[in-house]
Amino acid sequence: MSEMSGVANSSAIAAKKKLSSNFLKKGISIALFSGLMYGFYSAFMTLGMKKGVWADWYGDNNTGLSVLVITYLLGALGSAVNDTCSAVWAIAYATIKGKIGDFFRCIRTTPGGVMILAALIGGPISSTAYVVGLQMAGSIVIPITALCPAIGAILGRILFKQELNKRMMAGIVICVASSFLIGSTSLSGDAPEGMFLGLCIAFIAALGWGFEGCVAGYGTSMIDSEIGITIRQATSGLSNLIILVPIFGMIFGDGVGFSINLVTQAFTSGSAMIWFALSGLCAFVSYMCWYNGNSMCGAALGMACNGTYSFWGPFCCWIVLGVFAGMDGWALPPIVWIAAVLMIFGILVIAMNPLDLFKKKNKDHDKEVDNYETT
Repeated sequence: MSEMSGVANSSAIAAKKKLSSNFLKKGISIALFSGLMYGFYSAFMTLGMKKGVWADWYGDNNTGLSVLVITYLLGALGSAVNDTCSAVWAIAYATIKGKIGDFFRCIRTTPGGVMILAALIGGPISSTAYVVGLQMAGSIVIPITALCPAIGAILGRILFKQELNKRMMAGIVICVASSFLIGSTSLSGDAPEGMFLGLCIAFIAALGWGFEGCVAGYGTSMIDSEIGITIRQATSGLSNLIILVPIFGMIFGDGVGFSINLVTQAFTSGSAMIWFALSGLCAFVSYMCWYNGNSMCGAALGMACNGTYSFWGPFCCWIVLGVFAGMDGWALPPIVWIAAVLMIFGILVIAMNPLDLFKKKNKDHDKEVDNYETT
């Protein structure tokens, strides 16, 4: 009787371990998918900013817009349009799931306030810096923004006294070295004008997203991740649209009325809004998968998997803009691809010890051998 009970317990333990392993693998797959979606979000948004009225603004016939307006105000506007579309997708999803009431209730709570703070950092600041960097330097800025996990690890140590051991510091060094490899391409004679400044602005996005990751981690630990995403996207879209764009309109343009006119033209440009709707959808799916993946495989590993957008970003831009849209200038030099892969490895080192993957595999193999010999 005891032998039968022992066999049953062993079978239950084995089934539980298999279930946990499958759960972890599914979480990793979801987090990896978030990186892919982020790549498509970048590509579709950039394509949208080259269609319709955007083509006139950025083209030779820019209707008298100043360089500062084209560089910064239009960058903030592109981010605002994308994040607003993403917020619409997020609210629609929450409504379909029957969670829209929870969304409005959570906004008034402390965790909801934390998510709003995270969105204000990652939206008006980082998202706009990301878009401006993309317009100035192209998809080469994407691996630079993938420094956010490394920055998040450093800020986590400073702000929340989180662990920052030698392995994590080694991963940070790998990420920084990769960013220098990417940035070195802007120093060559073939680099387009403004590329170096674009890379510097992209680093601001990485800094903001690293800080957002630290702050948002607190909020998402206490509220539904899907509600947290909706709060994040809605706050980012509205703050970009009603705060940052008008401020830039007053600084670089002719006042708030000037920015309102640009906003109206942007949202009524049908040929561009098609691509912004797609980029907003991809951005929403990316954040949703990132949050879900983190909850299933852990924030550190989830962040590492999401960081693969340092590769998927340039790749998707090359596919969508270079191959599909037939635009020149989106092919990347080999050093960028090598640095992107190196940065992915650095992010993985920050998240976990890569040798643990092989140790786990060897342990599983030994158990299979023992089971076979037993039978």
